[in-house]
Amino acid sequence: MLQDSIMAPALSDGSDCPADVLIVEDDPIIAIDFEDRLLGFGVKSVRTVGSVAQALEAIAKRPPDFALLDVELIREKSFAIADRLATFRIPFVFVTGYGAETSIPAQFGARPRLQKPCSSDALEAALRTRGT
Repeated sequence: MLQDSIMAPALSDGSDCPADVLIVEDDPIIAIDFEDRLLGFGVKSVRTVGSVAQALEAIAKRPPDFALLDVELIREKSFAIADRLATFRIPFVFVTGYGAETSIPAQFGARPRLQKPCSSDALEAALRTRGT
């Protein structure tokens, strides 16, 4: 279980790229594409899950440095994951294929979003700035 004192981990190698990224994406093709690009940017570890339960379990086992959250998962939305990440100050970016009409709860309204399909430049910028 995560401790309340956990904060966004510092990068171990001093680079501007997070060492460990969690991808929450229910489409395996999109997940593989994100993983390949993230590894190309210098991310050391990429973990991919496809559901809220899997994501919460992955976070509990080992908090990531950064996360990409598909908003619309199969039969569920990723907002419970966003809540958990925000609680522990782990940076994340929402990823959606539905554009501006996707309803995001008010507490996450200022969070950055990537529109699927996203360019490598946009993905790398989100990664390096940690979605700020």
